[in-house]
Amino acid sequence: MHLSQALTVIGAGSYGTALAIAVASKGYPVLLHARDENKAYIMEQTRHNAHYLPKIAFPNSLHVTADLKEALAFSRDILLVVPSSAFVATLEAIKPYWQPKQRLAWATKGLDSSGQLLSKVVREKMTSPDYPILPMAALSGPTFAKELANGMPTAIACAGNDDYFVDDLCNLMHTNTFRIYKSHDLTALQLGGAVKNVIAIGAGMSDGLGFGANARTALISRGLAEMIRLGQALGASERGFMGLSGLGDLMLTCTDNQSRNRRLGFMLGQGKNINEALEEIGQVVEGYHMVKVIYDLAKRCQVEMPICFELYEVLVNHKPGVKAAYDLLNRQITSE
Repeated sequence: MHLSQALTVIGAGSYGTALAIAVASKGYPVLLHARDENKAYIMEQTRHNAHYLPKIAFPNSLHVTADLKEALAFSRDILLVVPSSAFVATLEAIKPYWQPKQRLAWATKGLDSSGQLLSKVVREKMTSPDYPILPMAALSGPTFAKELANGMPTAIACAGNDDYFVDDLCNLMHTNTFRIYKSHDLTALQLGGAVKNVIAIGAGMSDGLGFGANARTALISRGLAEMIRLGQALGASERGFMGLSGLGDLMLTCTDNQSRNRRLGFMLGQGKNINEALEEIGQVVEGYHMVKVIYDLAKRCQVEMPICFELYEVLVNHKPGVKAAYDLLNRQITSE
């Protein structure tokens, strides 16, 4: 076995499990880390993740552990698939077991609580005078875990700071139904995965209010414009948002009810309060946690993001969704 044909996945939620299944379906050895020892034991014995992906069997080469030291010792390449709110804590947990020449990737979508790109957080937390350069890469794109785990056609993008690592990761994860495209804009790839979750709440809210297809399409289009403006202020290219991790992921998250962010917005549009909606969804809704981060970042960068600003008012200050919608419509006329 070549070193690039093994993978450790940290995070046994739906997406982490689906990515682990995809790689292991090729016969490559994959070790999936779950925090809860009992859940890890049950998954290993029953050979599926009953909570997130019931009835989808694990390939023979996929195994589960709750031992973080074992997980880090298993392979050179480590893939983090945890909520953005747990990203820093996960880095701190794995650092004591980190080995020279290991490489770090993540499929976490979002920013840290201060608005930093996760690539910057990784550099700050994982590099040192002894290890000043860490090969890193991010994965992002329009992906629902259940479809990926079921072998349905899926494509995402990968960007990083080391071409060899990006190439290895794309080859490792590519299957007959899962295609990985290389991106050259790490900033755009990461920012697109964060902002699209906030916009998707707005799209769901628009539909929940009964505003129709015209309003939904306008919101998605103008949401993309906001994403690009913020990205350019942070050094990303406009082109970087036109692919899978920008426009593609935005379209998926805004239009399909498998999206937790869209479902949250839809429930709010129908009159449910935020706590009721979050409890009914029962999983992390990244856009809800990200809206304040995006709001603060846009203010610091002096970037106008009216859709995100109105969603901040709805989600944080409890402004009625219908008022937020009409306030957006009644803004001063500007150029597209």
